[in-house]
Amino acid sequence: MTTATPIAAGTILAIDLGRYKSVACAYDRASRAAAFQTLDTGRADFERLFQRHPGALVVVEACSNAGWAVDLAAAHGLAVKVASTNGEAWRFTHLKRKTDRDDARRLAELEALGQLPTVALPDAAARQRRALIAHRQALVGRRDASQNRNGQGLPAPRGHRAWTAIGRAGLDGQAKPLADCAPAELWRGLLHLALADYRHLLGQVADCEAALDKLAAADPATRRLTTIPGVGPRTAEAVAAHLGDPRRFASGKQVSAYAGLVPRQYQSGESDRRGRITRRGPSVLRKLLVECAWVMLRYNAWARATYARLTRGGVTRKKPAVVALARRLLVRCWAMLRDGTDWRAGPAPAP
Repeated sequence: MTTATPIAAGTILAIDLGRYKSVACAYDRASRAAAFQTLDTGRADFERLFQRHPGALVVVEACSNAGWAVDLAAAHGLAVKVASTNGEAWRFTHLKRKTDRDDARRLAELEALGQLPTVALPDAAARQRRALIAHRQALVGRRDASQNRNGQGLPAPRGHRAWTAIGRAGLDGQAKPLADCAPAELWRGLLHLALADYRHLLGQVADCEAALDKLAAADPATRRLTTIPGVGPRTAEAVAAHLGDPRRFASGKQVSAYAGLVPRQYQSGESDRRGRITRRGPSVLRKLLVECAWVMLRYNAWARATYARLTRGGVTRKKPAVVALARRLLVRCWAMLRDGTDWRAGPAPAP
């Protein structure tokens, strides 16, 4: 680990976090002098770094390592800001050089200029709940992928019946351990592996959902959101976990932008048009909201009326209409959490 030159108080301590190595830039606001230090991405080196710069403002970028680094800095009595890498000020275009030192210095300079785009970092419990929600969603994706490996055209139950106990028993009859397969029937061995993977994933998904159900039972926000017809516990807990304190959003537009459900804007001169949604923010939340919007069309009269108005009764705008419905659902969820009220359908939108 290299040594760093101490800088006087009033320092911005900007850290470019890496998986194994990180680079810290101690930047003096008055003189604009910068000293760099390369350190291991671990608690021991970071504690020594924070002790060396008492009173500094710590700036880190939002990433998987940001949580524990922010908690550690706060434990040493340091003020912390978390930079959003989705902001326009953090876009590296047409650069001839980009290094970890450049990234760290850029964080410090943006903060010194007052142009650092920041995000709110939730507490440790909320971060771990979000991580569990994302992990469960990843397991579901792997489970669904394992269901699509039987491509031999053999008779099998269709739809959800293919993966009931009876359907899996039929697939077991076609499968065979890979070591016992002849070269012409390796597909049987692959099916055997897929079934084993599927059963293992079922157990992991069940473990995750049991833990999430326990957290949801103790969370009033999740219970309130499940009063919406068509919204299940998985969507409700994702909305509650990602929105956190609803009063940190000033309007429904901010909530929609946070989830990346607002359109991109292209404006120049007299031209002003809207593009596809930005897709910024938590992708897990956005995915669950869109899936929930499709399901709500079966169970929720407000959702059906809103969808009919958005599609204008046609069949060519289904996907954009569902995305718009997901955005409106999120705004309604936010309003329910903000006001502390259960679901009220309200008047149906005018056709």
